[in-house]
Amino acid sequence: MSGRTYRVTGINLKGIPLGEADRIVTILTREQGLIRAVAKGSRKQPSKLGGRMEPFVINDLLMVRGRWSAQAETSQRLQRIVQAETLQTFPRLSRSLAHLTAAQYLAEVALLLALPDQAQEELFVVLVEHLERIERAASEQAVLPLLTHGLYHLLALAGFAPQVQACYFCQGELVDGVFFSPQWGGLICDPCRVAQRPSP
Repeated sequence: MSGRTYRVTGINLKGIPLGEADRIVTILTREQGLIRAVAKGSRKQPSKLGGRMEPFVINDLLMVRGRWSAQAETSQRLQRIVQAETLQTFPRLSRSLAHLTAAQYLAEVALLLALPDQAQEELFVVLVEHLERIERAASEQAVLPLLTHGLYHLLALAGFAPQVQACYFCQGELVDGVFFSPQWGGLICDPCRVAQRPSP
């Protein structure tokens, strides 16, 4: 492979049309973080890339880096997908609006947390793990707790998760009489709640 060609494993998070037959795909990869690439001809029928460029498809991708210049068209500056081999899909996410909405919510959060040109294997693994859990949810009622858990896990990776392992104020063990305070961003014990009087 040349210096402009490389391989990554990535999950498609978003796609937008480009021209009459192409698509720009935003992909979270293990090796390069967030990348945006052109999948040429992926909206044609038939196309080798068509189904592989749908959201929540994990592919082994052969990529070509775009040439950057001030005069270049947007599609020329983007990276280009040369080949894609599907490794995993999540077909059951579309069986209900609740499943699909939860998956899209986690994807949007991952898009906000992901960085370009930086390996982010942990973010990739956590997102895929929670998409698998949501896909296996037996009912729509089971989706919300799984979404909450996934959201907490993603935010914890970024350092934004509320403190739930110990009291926010005294760092003591949490036993009976525990309260969650959005104002302070975590759980607090009853003595600290009385002493500090935060809004529970």
